[in-house]
Amino acid sequence: MVKKIGFIGLGVMGASMASRLIEAGYELYVYNRTRSKGDALIGKGAHWCDTPRAVAENAEVVITIVGYPKDVEEVYLGKDGLIEGIRKGQIFCDMTTTKPSVDIMIAEKLRERGADMADAPVSGGDTGARNGTLSIMAGCRDEVFDTLLPVFQVMGKNITHMGDVGSGQHTKMANQIVIAGTMCGVSEALVYGAKAGLDLEKMVQTISKGAAGCWTLDNLAPRVLKGDYEPGFMVDHFIKDMGIALEEAEKMELPLPSLALTRQLYLAIKAEGNGKKGTQVLVKALEALSGKEIL
Repeated sequence: MVKKIGFIGLGVMGASMASRLIEAGYELYVYNRTRSKGDALIGKGAHWCDTPRAVAENAEVVITIVGYPKDVEEVYLGKDGLIEGIRKGQIFCDMTTTKPSVDIMIAEKLRERGADMADAPVSGGDTGARNGTLSIMAGCRDEVFDTLLPVFQVMGKNITHMGDVGSGQHTKMANQIVIAGTMCGVSEALVYGAKAGLDLEKMVQTISKGAAGCWTLDNLAPRVLKGDYEPGFMVDHFIKDMGIALEEAEKMELPLPSLALTRQLYLAIKAEGNGKKGTQVLVKALEALSGKEIL
């Protein structure tokens, strides 16, 4: 049974996920590039480590959830990276949304040293991270999944073993493709409803109970109506994810026109200085296209 867990990446998602692990009784060893983000967890009993290597040296299982593919590579393979503190029999679990090829490459290097790897990206935003209701899509060996399952169950509800390393990331790409289209649809509906003079709260409540019902309507549309554009999931990270999906689709000679269009809209939002806002800020791009403020 796993008792000591390392956790690297204490951002919007990671901090809540790590907090739930402490509350569940795991001994946690944490690292983040900005140490102050670990203060709350240290106050709850987590042990601070100065490097990823130190995390690996202390933990049985190490979880990472960082920003970009280059960050994943640095944490695992860089100077004082996890691979320098590796021990035979350890399990490393990357919950970052990253390129499938990156996690596959790292898994091969860890395997050479006797350790195992899982890729297990998540969906559910900041709300799911806080409430422990994330969807977790895992790619790894059967035995690794069995070991990690009790840990996953602290952080998520819908937990699926998708296959070998890399399959978790491919599943997350499918997830992000759906979210991109849904974000466009919900944003267009809000702008349309506002322009038509509808009571938007009533509109959202009504259409969310029919065929249009979805997570985005339930969780992000209410934030828009309150003028809340703070991130449950940042524009910068969504642009990264859509870019990965388009890159993988190109390798498969697969056209994804709606995803490409959505990414262009988000790039326009980022150019206006909104890269750190939540993905629901897409409505502002649609307002700009209409030529005036609607919501």
